[in-house]
Amino acid sequence: MHMYIRALEKVASRYAPSRALSFDVVHVFMAMQLIQKRGKASRESLRASLMLGEGTIKTLVKHMRMHGLIETSNGGTRMTAKGRGICAEILASMPAEMSLPECSIALGKFNYAILLKELGYAIRSGIEQRDAAIAQGATGATTIVFRDSKFIMPATNHDSLRKDRHVRNLLMEGMKPEEEDVIIVGSADSNEKTAELAAKNAALLTIISHEKHR
Repeated sequence: MHMYIRALEKVASRYAPSRALSFDVVHVFMAMQLIQKRGKASRESLRASLMLGEGTIKTLVKHMRMHGLIETSNGGTRMTAKGRGICAEILASMPAEMSLPECSIALGKFNYAILLKELGYAIRSGIEQRDAAIAQGATGATTIVFRDSKFIMPATNHDSLRKDRHVRNLLMEGMKPEEEDVIIVGSADSNEKTAELAAKNAALLTIISHEKHR
């Protein structure tokens, strides 16, 4: 997995003597998701989805093209075989996502959940995931591990959804977690897109940190 995440990090890295970039790994990943889902995407659709300025989107597209992830034409931006392969590998580790209502495990008005496969052992306190979410302008993030058929808060054996059957059922049906899967819920008070960016940034950080310390 490390080589696929590293490919995104390269796209989100500036090359001398360029200015500091206004996008990072999560924007590259979400751009790839959007293009793959739609088959092709315009710069305007990328701008709206990623909440970035027109100039930043232009630079993002340029970087993705330079690294062979996409190809552009008058008909829009399409994924290359290399881009599709990288996206598929990362999505295999992040196979499910969904929005969540305000609830006991969420921190904001808008909440978005990401499932990470079999990374429960890589979760410590959840502070790293919270900080990654805040870096995207979110309120924070809640990290839970599915263990022994319970949704456990890090470093505890507390079933965080024991009294919230509605949200438990939503997660079970919508994400179908298995033993040692992780769910990260990004939360924001502004809009759902910020919550989504937060959750995915925290999820990517978790994968990156795990790979670096294996």
